[in-house]
Amino acid sequence: MIAALYGAATLFCLMFMGGLAWGPVQLRLSEALCVLALFTPDAIPGLALGCAVANGANIVLGGTGTLGLLDVVFGSAATAIGAWVMWRWRAHPSVAVLGPVVANGLIVPAYLPLLLAGLGFYTVPFTSISLEGAWPAMYLFGLVCTGVGEAVVMYALGLPLYRALERTPLPAMLAGGTDPRPMGGTR
Repeated sequence: MIAALYGAATLFCLMFMGGLAWGPVQLRLSEALCVLALFTPDAIPGLALGCAVANGANIVLGGTGTLGLLDVVFGSAATAIGAWVMWRWRAHPSVAVLGPVVANGLIVPAYLPLLLAGLGFYTVPFTSISLEGAWPAMYLFGLVCTGVGEAVVMYALGLPLYRALERTPLPAMLAGGTDPRPMGGTR
């Protein structure tokens, strides 16, 4: 269920946010769903699988070809690592949401320059300036941009989503319990 939710939300972002959801500057709103890992470790494989499915679909939608497999493997690994860190730090949600920020900020920029070069995005638009061979600069640029984008999503959307979900029956359901409130009741 979590994989389907994350995958659909990511594909929605990729289709309707274009370059803001994919590339060196990422504002992937679906990453806010990583807060589900604060409630249960079972969310971790679901989030990673959803990321893999969405990034796999983006191979076709975005035309990344076989280079898109880098995103499927390493992007999903970054999501899994970030979610695992969140679970480990779940007692401190404001700190825990740094897990995806750091994981994506370090991992995604490491392979993104290769992917962008393969797609011909190493030439600055409307100029003849080539960034070929500038992997260290591209990595640092990606580290900052991906990290900042992830931080914006996790703190502006993820943390409020976590706080809202905390007040619902979801935590008890994910823990295998039942909601103590009568049907339709509120806390």
